[in-house]
Amino acid sequence: MYEFAVTPAITQLRRPGVLITEVAPDSLATELEIAPGDRIVRVNGRVVRDYLDFRFQTASETELELQIKKPNGETWQLEIEREEGEDFGLMFEQIVPRQCANECLFCFCKGNPADARPSLFVRDEDIRLSFLYGNYTTLSSITDDEMRRIVEQRLSPQYVSVHATDLKTRAFLLGVDERRADISGKLKTLLDNDIEIHAQIVLCPEINDGKQLEKTLRDLAAHYPRIVSAAIVPVALTRYNTDERLTRVTPEFCRRTVAEVERLQKEFRRNLGVTFAFLGDEIYVKAVLPIPSRKHYGSYPQIEDGVGMIRSFTNSFEKLLNSLEKKSKSSAAKVEISLEEFENTRTNPLAIVPKTKDPRPHTADRNFKSLRGTFLTGEMFAPILREQIEKLNALAGSQFHVLAVPNTYFGGDVAVAGLLTGQDFLAVKDKIKGDFVVIPKAVIKSDEPILLDGMKYDDLKAQFSVPIYDMDAQDLVGEILWKV
Repeated sequence: MYEFAVTPAITQLRRPGVLITEVAPDSLATELEIAPGDRIVRVNGRVVRDYLDFRFQTASETELELQIKKPNGETWQLEIEREEGEDFGLMFEQIVPRQCANECLFCFCKGNPADARPSLFVRDEDIRLSFLYGNYTTLSSITDDEMRRIVEQRLSPQYVSVHATDLKTRAFLLGVDERRADISGKLKTLLDNDIEIHAQIVLCPEINDGKQLEKTLRDLAAHYPRIVSAAIVPVALTRYNTDERLTRVTPEFCRRTVAEVERLQKEFRRNLGVTFAFLGDEIYVKAVLPIPSRKHYGSYPQIEDGVGMIRSFTNSFEKLLNSLEKKSKSSAAKVEISLEEFENTRTNPLAIVPKTKDPRPHTADRNFKSLRGTFLTGEMFAPILREQIEKLNALAGSQFHVLAVPNTYFGGDVAVAGLLTGQDFLAVKDKIKGDFVVIPKAVIKSDEPILLDGMKYDDLKAQFSVPIYDMDAQDLVGEILWKV
């Protein structure tokens, strides 16, 4: 399994250089006759494996020697002098993920339908993507060369799936032997070289919870501030997860976990000055407990892992509502908004431009009563979004509706908005109210207009009788309402 798992990574590393996909007009690269389709193979004699290598090796250099391979097989040697900080004007191919060599007990790929898109079965274990996008790695199969690269190129922070510091428990969760599971030496290397770490624990009932979780959090907190934070997120089991070793997360389990972790959080705040260990939002929602305050999350160190997203959203929305209320009291003017005007704002579809000479009228100048639409979201987020939207309706007279969409594609415990599919949205299309629909932006593939079940975004739109817009929480606050 190990050799198979890392083969794609080895193949990618052996390709000659990094492919150029775009060249900016009037740039240094254009002047040098560098073109899309060329590959940069070496910089000052050093091999280039990807665009991170190129940026690292050229960052502070004003005199450079580039080896470039042309599509016709020619090899160019370019000697370049450039101004300090002068940009080449190049865009590069995306990094092909190095693949995971583990057999994690809870791996989400094991919960996919058999006919899911092939890309959904790709399991990445890539220190580059960890640095660039916050993807988690286990470090269990990361090579010495990759470790040196992290340190040399300062690929900090790194996001590490620890899951448990007890070696037997970690090996069991990762599905590997204890020798492979032991990353204590790698962590020490990173921490000794001032590489910051954000740790993740996928919490599996009866495996790494309770005393095991407490041990893990205490072990990690002992390395603060080099280990900056730890996120605890619940395992999500689809209807296709049939491994009997896994136990579903229940509300009772979540309430118990909150109580146990809150005790440690108080201790960490007292001794470290920070919360350090953060529970995923889903745990509070399932436990039917309040989301902690803004102060609890500090700088939101792991918000992309679903830790603090709800608090960030509700605070932003409530701030906007307060501003809207203040402006409502200071202006009595109203502007009618037609559906035609609504339709004509395609680039910023819901930021309606009123018929007025003032390009930035007060929010209260907008007549929200003419806007009616439905927001589709996951079952977990729906109650939170509905509460905020109802406040807006009461304040502005709008007729927005929030509809919780069950995840029929994955089933099981999956209730987050980002994993909804085209067929899930189609299943509720008869319940739509109003003149438009908003779906979560996260359900659309970032580099291709397609949903998780393979349905094209355009095909989904064609099956609705009203326009569909994809927006994330920030879009909702910044575009659906007037920016105030």
